[in-house]
Amino acid sequence: MNPLTIEWVEKAEGDIATAMRELRARKRPNYDSACFHAQQCAEKYLKAFLQEKGVSFPKTHHLIELLVLCGPLDAAFDAQRNSLTLLDGYAVRYRYPGDSADKADAQLAVRTANIIRGFVRGKLDLS
Repeated sequence: MNPLTIEWVEKAEGDIATAMRELRARKRPNYDSACFHAQQCAEKYLKAFLQEKGVSFPKTHHLIELLVLCGPLDAAFDAQRNSLTLLDGYAVRYRYPGDSADKADAQLAVRTANIIRGFVRGKLDLS
């Protein structure tokens, strides 16, 4: 596997670990952060896939933009559109005052990120 692909995967794994840690925190859980890191996990896994396939991609946080780049390489990615659309909103939704995630939001975000994580890990032949 390409060394840069491995680095993207490691960063994605760090994001899902952070999201899960915040979701499970007993004292002062940061559900906003759990949602953000769930989105970041999906983003970095998509970038890992594109990196491994030798496809350049822009510096973007938009998951659907990355999905469009993955589609021609593997049509199965399109089945992940709904999950990626849901996660796409977490890139900025809770980053600023005026809206906050609750535990249900964080649970959904982490569950959805794990779906994308498993899907892309399968495409990268990672166990």
